[in-house]
Amino acid sequence: MQELLGRLRALDPTASHGLRIIACFDELMAGHVGTDGLLSAAAALAGCVVGLRRGSEAVGIRIGPDGHRLAPGPAPVAASAGSLVADDVHVWLERDGEGRNDAIILERLALALHLRYDGSRGLTPRDLVLLLDDGVELTTRRDAATRRGVASGVLWRAVAAPLFAVWRTRPPGPEDVIATDFGPVHAAVVPAAAEVAATPLGIGVAVERDELALSFRTALVALRLADSAADGVSRADDLGVLAETLADQPVRPRMDADEHAVARLAAHPWGVATLDALVRATSVRDAARGVGIHHSTMTTRIDTITAEFGFSPLDGWARTRVAVALLRWRVRTSRVLELPPPASL
Repeated sequence: MQELLGRLRALDPTASHGLRIIACFDELMAGHVGTDGLLSAAAALAGCVVGLRRGSEAVGIRIGPDGHRLAPGPAPVAASAGSLVADDVHVWLERDGEGRNDAIILERLALALHLRYDGSRGLTPRDLVLLLDDGVELTTRRDAATRRGVASGVLWRAVAAPLFAVWRTRPPGPEDVIATDFGPVHAAVVPAAAEVAATPLGIGVAVERDELALSFRTALVALRLADSAADGVSRADDLGVLAETLADQPVRPRMDADEHAVARLAAHPWGVATLDALVRATSVRDAARGVGIHHSTMTTRIDTITAEFGFSPLDGWARTRVAVALLRWRVRTSRVLELPPPASL
């Protein structure tokens, strides 16, 4: 599939995008993702509300592109544009006009739902949604964990990826599409030592099953930092306690003074890379070597950084302060969850 995508990318961007939609649904079907997860994925890919009705008498399900359920509404006429009926499954997209890939989204969604319902399995509880939400009663989360084979007394991790991620190693655990403040993500729970690889991917901290909601929050933080990782895989473990700190502090509407300083420095071609080198290195010379510049050039850049922050990044707690500001700015400005345009798919 990936080789075919590569060949088509330069020839037909629309076809390439269509194949990525197929690959996305293939991943979700392989992970046994539930009904709401499949609808959430379709809504996110289409950028509009998606609806489902099973049978002529059933109440329709409607899900928005942010992954949240909406009030039930009447299904459109079966023969209308943006609507597909396959046996007893009726799916539709709610938008004016027709999107370029609407037909393939509806086709793959209907196929995935048929496989989901095969053998009269029908609708099942969204256990992963319950398990990864610490606002849910602990007993309910434990029941969900038991149903999905997530045992107590061992360590687990939550992982998070965009719907369009390319998986190199499938998650060996339960999966679903989950609505977050940043948009729907493909989430999974895996044993702590499991090898999981996708581009991009956020891997949460290792916890026991009662704390998987925390692991999921750190996985989201890691995912939003994945665009700065060399291989597209970002691990919350690499941040230590900062991962939990960032996870438990929602992104505020406005940047603070330190984030504004990072934003101004990011306007320089060297700004972000130099800040990153300074907070990671043990000395100015190490930082200079890290970005391939002379020590004197680094000293000049540090003067500019000091002027922007109002303090030297080398003094006392200042290095930590700069590191936190850089991380918060990266989380705020991350574009890792934005669906790439068709030409880049």
